[in-house]
Amino acid sequence: MIFDVITFVVAFGIAFVLYPVAIRALQRMKAGQVIQSELPESHQKKAGTPTGGGILFAVLGIVGGLLATLAGHSGAWPAVSGLVAGGLIGFADDLSKLRVGSRGIPARLKLPIQVLLALPVGYIALSASALPCGGPSLMTCDGPHQYLFPSYPLPLLVFPVAVIAIVATANAVNITDGMDGLAGGLSVIAIAAMALLLPGALAGEKAVAMSLAGALVAFLIFNRYPARVFMGDTGSLAIGYALAAMAIQQGWLALLPLLALVFVLETLSVIIQVAYFKASGGRRVFKMAPIHYTFHHEGWSENRIALTFWGAGLVSALAAAGVARLIL
Repeated sequence: MIFDVITFVVAFGIAFVLYPVAIRALQRMKAGQVIQSELPESHQKKAGTPTGGGILFAVLGIVGGLLATLAGHSGAWPAVSGLVAGGLIGFADDLSKLRVGSRGIPARLKLPIQVLLALPVGYIALSASALPCGGPSLMTCDGPHQYLFPSYPLPLLVFPVAVIAIVATANAVNITDGMDGLAGGLSVIAIAAMALLLPGALAGEKAVAMSLAGALVAFLIFNRYPARVFMGDTGSLAIGYALAAMAIQQGWLALLPLLALVFVLETLSVIIQVAYFKASGGRRVFKMAPIHYTFHHEGWSENRIALTFWGAGLVSALAAAGVARLIL
């Protein structure tokens, strides 16, 4: 636990010092956020705010994992591979969005890329979860252990589910990243809970998680309302890939929806809105989706929405930890 605290504090300190430098660099590069025209008027004034702040906390998470591996601690590679894969997709998308009027990489192209890069991340995470059986292979012993999954044929069943979970989690974090501080705070809660409250996290994984969490807290200082920087797709997709990889590695893939319940509900609100809109010929269930925009339309401030959703995220994380303890 002392090592985890030290890792968190060091990562926070480094990020806190570097973020003002990074923000100025993003401003010089004219890496300003492009705001979609359908978003509320209160969001239109955010156009031009530097985006891509997720690069720094993703890099610090990767560095934390590499240093832990060099120190002889195992378990860092799934989260590190998730940060790299998600970060690369997000970075490419952020670059595309910087073109005036661009919405980034088209969905019909981005989704296949996300699935393609989720394949090695899922394999690495499942291989790591198989280590207690005797070796780094999906087919080792009885295969990777996943709580609440049937024991046979586990490798054939869990691999496609793992890939879907990685892509779904990444997009859920990305969807939630629509208000100042919202996704960042929820991510800190989910990552810390996965590494510290759910059993099975190895030292290397904890190093990545605490480095990432510490850097994210520093990021929140500059991302809280009114935000001076946004994480961009680089940050949100990196977080989603890493969080899912950690859940897979620890064997808690089945508990990931509960742990990240707010992310799940945000995504469901979009799915419900789009499906009902098409089925009803233009009618809506919510005033706006994702659902945090509905609360904003009802007069809630961004700070109130963020704090309320953080509270819900903490409750769901504690519930997931409680269920995990009951299972063991």
